[in-house]
Amino acid sequence: MKIKSFILCLILLACNNLIAQKTYTLQSPDKRTSININAGGDFLTYSVMQDSTIIINDSPITMELSEGKILGAAPIVRSYSTKTVDNLIKASFYKKEHIEDYYNEMTIYFKGSYNVVFRAYNDGIAYRFCTRFPKQITVVRENVTYNFDNDYTAHIPYVNARRSELDFLTKQFFNSFENQYTITPISQMENDRIAFMPVMVSLKDGKKAVITEADLEDYPGTYLRKNNIANSLSGIQAPYPKTEVQGGHNMLQYVVKESENFIARVQGTRDFPWRCMIISSEDKELLNNDMVYRLASPSRIEDVSWIVPGKVAWEWWNAWNIKSVDFESGVNNDTYKHYIDFASEYGIEYVILDEGWAVNKKADLFDVVPEIDIFELVEYADSKGVGIVLWAGYVAMDRDMEEVCKYYSEIGIKGFKVDFMDRDDQKSVDFYYRMAEYAAKYHLIVDFHGAYKPTGLNRTFPNVLNFEGVFGLEQTKWGQDIDLVTYETTIPYIRMLAGPMDYTQGAMRNANKDSYRAVWSEPMSQGTRCRQLAEYVIFESPFNMLCDSPSNYRDEDECTKFIAEVPTIWDETIALDGKVGEYTVIARRSGDRWYIGGISNWEERDIEIDLSELELKNRNGIEFRDGVNANKISSDYAKNNITIDNNVYKAKMKKGGGFVLVL
Repeated sequence: MKIKSFILCLILLACNNLIAQKTYTLQSPDKRTSININAGGDFLTYSVMQDSTIIINDSPITMELSEGKILGAAPIVRSYSTKTVDNLIKASFYKKEHIEDYYNEMTIYFKGSYNVVFRAYNDGIAYRFCTRFPKQITVVRENVTYNFDNDYTAHIPYVNARRSELDFLTKQFFNSFENQYTITPISQMENDRIAFMPVMVSLKDGKKAVITEADLEDYPGTYLRKNNIANSLSGIQAPYPKTEVQGGHNMLQYVVKESENFIARVQGTRDFPWRCMIISSEDKELLNNDMVYRLASPSRIEDVSWIVPGKVAWEWWNAWNIKSVDFESGVNNDTYKHYIDFASEYGIEYVILDEGWAVNKKADLFDVVPEIDIFELVEYADSKGVGIVLWAGYVAMDRDMEEVCKYYSEIGIKGFKVDFMDRDDQKSVDFYYRMAEYAAKYHLIVDFHGAYKPTGLNRTFPNVLNFEGVFGLEQTKWGQDIDLVTYETTIPYIRMLAGPMDYTQGAMRNANKDSYRAVWSEPMSQGTRCRQLAEYVIFESPFNMLCDSPSNYRDEDECTKFIAEVPTIWDETIALDGKVGEYTVIARRSGDRWYIGGISNWEERDIEIDLSELELKNRNGIEFRDGVNANKISSDYAKNNITIDNNVYKAKMKKGGGFVLVL
């Protein structure tokens, strides 16, 4: 009896200690980063430290359900568990073949059938809600808050929306997720504007924190805005659409007219999206981060052998402008056969038929314009070893999704570029997953345009090769007062952390600050020719456009051959050097060949780049570098055979310039 009583006392003591415990600490494997979790107050909160630097102060974690239930309010801990995971993820169609997945995890189980999972990585942290209710639940809002200890400067990509006296906030949820960055102290952010993620905050000691989300499924995306608490950012999600009408661009969009008073209606037992923060001590560490891919759900496609990444000859940006032909160029078979011939000549995998091949304003992908014979084009392209990809609007694809995928797959189409969703509420997010699943069923690749930032869908459905959600080169067709050169040296540290991006580089008309003009029919890029070449190495893009016309590419055969042979997926990536908004240098390996790309902002720049980390077996190769007169004539470049001495490359970049090495 005494032994039994003693054991019972030990059990009761352990239980009392567990109930009494209100704070928990989770460290990263390298012990530099700590998540401190407090479950003893009115709300569940967490804070983050790295070394001696405060990343965020106590920030609440709550989720409000219908009927007033708030997860994370007055939390009562039932138990907790910890584990360490050290895996290698085999990636598909990514910037590296294997991804280190090394983290410490803590799951805290609360009274009320929910738990919160925290992960501490060496390069950041993440958390997510998990619920275990037997029936469907309605989420009214989720409190996503980041309380900083100082008025730090942030890179804010505000939503582009026209101001209106009537419900300006709601209007911002309908947007293209494209804008340049406003660099501002948090306190100076505009009160009534929201920003799409990722968002970067510059901290003390040169550290950066990039905020985004991952594994966004059956749930709305999160925006950030200035909080009413000093030095704080808070999240906001689009409400669930109650009433939609067909409209927008060429009647290809669903426009929300009325919304519900909740953000999501979901299964009661589920895991919610990850809230993640990537933390760096040096800017260059951000150039090779895998946080979003790691946190995404694993692939749901068993056999990926049919998925073919590659490059795409694209006609929309260059306005179907080809010369020295005996037909009028435009949306017709003769023009597309010309693009197919060009693609075949240079070994380019795909040609895209962008907007115009289906009858305008009908939103019917079976109503093809009389100038296009799809069957003839597919047969012709197939004979040339080229695949055809079709552009499709949101409504047109949504209304007949499986029928469209099945029909066009059977006639030989290889994939779709789906455009103009311009939303990330729960209903719109569901469209992405349905599109990815049906496309996979019929062996079709997908490129999402008019799209929110990637959140790992490309891991879950590897046939989804690319996303827009970026202020891309298309802006030069109409944007006179833009600065793409600075933007291009910023997005590798922020937007590209979310995943691949269809920036659509490759312009052969290049302009400096003084000579740049926005021209719809004959557009140009900003910066030098070598900059355009380098962006094929720097920008992650498994489905990568060649934006210019076959005529211009044939006139620049040397550059075109280089673009055509650059891989779009990689075995290894190493960030060599860089500073946000100033310059970027990245090395990527395919097989035994290294490609090193660098770009600069509008400053002329000489830098020495240490290549010892590449462990080069052969130090001979070629370089493309800005020509002597590239500050005057942006297309001026030099191609040289080189030998690397002492693992050091001396890069010289002109204003808005760049370079490429192939070793």
